[in-house]
Amino acid sequence: MNVDVLVVGAGPAGLAAAIGLRRAGVDRVVVADREQVAGGVPRHCQHTGFGLRDLHRPLTGPAYARRYAAAAARAGADIRTGTTVTGWTGDRELTLTSPGGLETVRAGAVLLATGCRERPRPARLVPGSRVPGIMTTGELQQRVYLHGQRLPGRAVIVGAEHVSFSAVVTLAHAGATVAGLVTGYPEQQSYRAFALAARLRWRAPVWANSSVSRVAAAPDTGLAGVEVTDTSSGLTRFERCDLLVFTGDWIPDHELARAGQVPLDPGTRGPAVDPALETGAPLVFAAGNLIHPAETADVAALSGRHAARHIAAALAAPAAPGGQAPPGPRVPLAVVPPLRWISPSAVRPPLLPPDGRFLLRCDSFHPPARIEVRQDGRLLASSRTGRLIPSRPVHLPGAWAAHADPAAGPIQIGLA
Repeated sequence: MNVDVLVVGAGPAGLAAAIGLRRAGVDRVVVADREQVAGGVPRHCQHTGFGLRDLHRPLTGPAYARRYAAAAARAGADIRTGTTVTGWTGDRELTLTSPGGLETVRAGAVLLATGCRERPRPARLVPGSRVPGIMTTGELQQRVYLHGQRLPGRAVIVGAEHVSFSAVVTLAHAGATVAGLVTGYPEQQSYRAFALAARLRWRAPVWANSSVSRVAAAPDTGLAGVEVTDTSSGLTRFERCDLLVFTGDWIPDHELARAGQVPLDPGTRGPAVDPALETGAPLVFAAGNLIHPAETADVAALSGRHAARHIAAALAAPAAPGGQAPPGPRVPLAVVPPLRWISPSAVRPPLLPPDGRFLLRCDSFHPPARIEVRQDGRLLASSRTGRLIPSRPVHLPGAWAAHADPAAGPIQIGLA
């Protein structure tokens, strides 16, 4: 089958891109997703607050997902759920597997919008017994909100960022009591109001400078509890619990990108993209939380819209020889600790990043500072930022990207 654009992933980024592509006049847009229902992670997030930046109205997660899925279908996108993209057979040629069998799709352009996931227990190297009752927030929300499960008992949450406090609410909805949230940082990384509400309403304290150092099984092979180690003193205590939820610590779902030898960014570990969100593979683009794990759903959707505009322009370029000149060569961006990564991770003058700004993350808490952008010793830009908090976004205005010198070498971003 030949299509104009194959979108892999029917979450907010993929669906928003499909809508944008169809509205831009791209005819054959196929969206493939392995889930049985389109909409992505918001389908099992019952809280409100979705859609503020992109739809300009507050919605619950399920309502937000339904709205995007319906809009993409109305726009004329071919949405194929229960369909897994299993591999590449050539440049922009991929294999789709579904209950209907195997199919090879040849696309004029490919958009990877496979999102991200939380790092599970094995990847965090937490020793101890392998027992039921251990899950990530994503699994917890699916079990509670999609399948209506009750999970009574005492729970420990690993993590203290935005999604960790969302897990507190989900556990309370499922009938569980939260003993505490464990974080290796000196304080929680979300908004202070969230931590205050968790303590006052659900009596869930944050155990800072701590880690779960061992998982213990009960005689009936269930979960007995966990050992929590204070990383400052080295003292260990036992916390009884029936549920253990690993939250945050996001990693991109980059398996398909790696299989297609799409160059990855060492910081985000997702595909390295330029301001058009094009990867190092020609006419292969990436958007959403695959390239910046993990932003809110509306930021991912706006990323998909941005990619759609550039994909449509790239497909139309051969038919418009007298049009705008193509952008220049890529200039890589490098960050200096405590900054951890930047997205996009390259510039191509005169292109600007989504929403006209770059996204950054840091590794540690840091007081308000000034971010400087330098190339070959020359100061390209300077921007003040508030307090730096791990897992929270830092924004860098990107107007300078249009004036970078492709011949002057890499660009370095650091704190003054």
